Amino acid sequence: MRILICNDDGIEAPGLARLANAAGGLSDDVWVVAPDGKRTAAGSSLTIARPLTMRRVKPNWYSCSGTPADCVVSAMTWLFADARKPDLVLSGVNDGRNVAEDLAYSGTLGIAREATFWGVSAIGFSRVKNPDFTDGDDRWLGALIASLWQSRADWATEGHWLSINLPTALPAEIRQPRIGRDKIGRTAEIVESDGDRTVITVPRGRAHASEPGDENEAIDAGFVSINRLNWFGETRLDERFLDGIPG
Repeated sequence: MRILICNDDGIEAPGLARLANAAGGLSDDVWVVAPDGKRTAAGSSLTIARPLTMRRVKPNWYSCSGTPADCVVSAMTWLFADARKPDLVLSGVNDGRNVAEDLAYSGTLGIAREATFWGVSAIGFSRVKNPDFTDGDDRWLGALIASLWQSRADWATEGHWLSINLPTALPAEIRQPRIGRDKIGRTAEIVESDGDRTVITVPRGRAHASEPGDENEAIDAGFVSINRLNWFGETRLDERFLDGIPG
């Protein structure tokens, strides 16, 4: 079983090492391709027609100068160009939860989405800020990944992937909450202003708004939240609507 692990927090992120430890209990064929620095909220953007620098940092571990999704593309088109492609792509463990509108912004989930474009099963892992990771957490996470791999026929249909948010403490029971609303990037701070030129920054962080039954409520109550996502998200228009459009 070949496993590819990527993230958006960078090659030196603690969560990446933890996920690699967890995956190492399932397979001895684990590969890591991660950005050379933090790429928060990069979504599924790609670097096209511009150079990417790939650097081998240790056996089976590579850094990439591009985006999180670039890590998947570079692995598929370069690292495994003449070799067997991964059977499973794991993303994370992200430093902070990915909920609500994060599903569109998240580089962690952008990785999983990109993997599905290549026909590979994928799971994105995120965890609340500043958890106390333990070796026991790694073992529990490895067992969860193994269970999900064995049951992939039930969730890994074409174009679908899993988003899993881990609470502060593990082990924990698993819930499937509804996707809520928790918009990040609601404010801007003026860094510098000089005539027609203004420099602003959109700060990190938010209050984590919660409503009954959503992901934040489940995570805050100590549950693991799991949602199955897809990339197409189509909502068909009523044929009567189409009939009313001049054409």
